[in-house]
Amino acid sequence: MSVSAKNFQHWLTSVAGSTSQAALCRAAGIKRSTLAQQLVRGRVSLATVAAVSRSLGLQVVTTLTEFPQFEDLATGIKAPTQAEALSQIADTDLLQEILNRHAAAESSTTSPQLTLSPSHHTSSVRTWLDAVDTTELRQKVARQADIAPQNLSAQITANRLTAELAIESARIAGVGLTNGLVATGFLSPVEAGWEPQSRERALRDTPNSVLVLTVSHRLEILGRAMRRSEDDTAAVRSIWENLG
Repeated sequence: MSVSAKNFQHWLTSVAGSTSQAALCRAAGIKRSTLAQQLVRGRVSLATVAAVSRSLGLQVVTTLTEFPQFEDLATGIKAPTQAEALSQIADTDLLQEILNRHAAAESSTTSPQLTLSPSHHTSSVRTWLDAVDTTELRQKVARQADIAPQNLSAQITANRLTAELAIESARIAGVGLTNGLVATGFLSPVEAGWEPQSRERALRDTPNSVLVLTVSHRLEILGRAMRRSEDDTAAVRSIWENLG
């Protein structure tokens, strides 16, 4: 997703004044040619907007509200549900938590607090959608955004989701509008308005039974994905063997 170059330049002038584009690009860690190409094409990517905003020390969500399509983003901030926060914890961390709790129970000690991996993990988009899923959420999002269901499914499988789809999913599900942007990795939990330690607190408050069932569900999905990958590899190998 992107914003109009005209709106971007208007915003940039208001926050950066006479600072040169070269200086802004250096500070934001983006190529000057990349920004120039986007301006020529008339559309500036959200990644560029966010990078420039961060380099200027501005809140990304506040910056996005300066653009018409995101004007209600800040007012739509809500704390993540426990399920949402848990969805942004990597499979390996959940498994480690189970092992830690088991070891603590065996030794009659307290389980240590786990240092969590970054929130954007290998299946964070799918797990977030599962956490906020209302009846036929994916179908509703596809219809509302006028996108083919298979194209939406392909994005989810690739652990991607455009900002537009992430926000629309959150809107339909009735959760914080910025929460899906955490799942996609576009925003950090803090940038999205989450309280510090939200994920750690959600993990700590999750009963053992729920934790085990959550991990079991994720491993089942992972197993199916690995089986498909193995089948595809075997099919390709068979083709090459027949050709040889």
